[in-house]
Amino acid sequence: MKQNITLSLEKDLIKRAKILSTKRQTSISQMLGQELKKIVQETEDYERAKRSALAHLRMGFHMGGKIIASREELHERKDLR
Repeated sequence: MKQNITLSLEKDLIKRAKILSTKRQTSISQMLGQELKKIVQETEDYERAKRSALAHLRMGFHMGGKIIASREELHERKDLR
C-alpha cells in the first residue's frame, strides 16, 4: 500500500532533481523511494550482521587443540623459597 508524503526541499535541488529524473526516465518520487528503500535495507542488513557477529563472539570459537590443564593449574603459584 502506498502513501503520499510532503517534503520541503530547496527550489534549486528540486530543479536539479527534475533534470536528473528526466535523464533517468523516472520520477523524483520513484528516485526518492528507491533511495529510501536502499537506506532502510542497508541499515537492516547491518543490524542483522551485527547481531550475528555479537552472537558468535558470545559463543566463542573453538580453535582446535585440547585443554590439558585447568585454569587453576595454569595459574598455580609455586613457592620458590
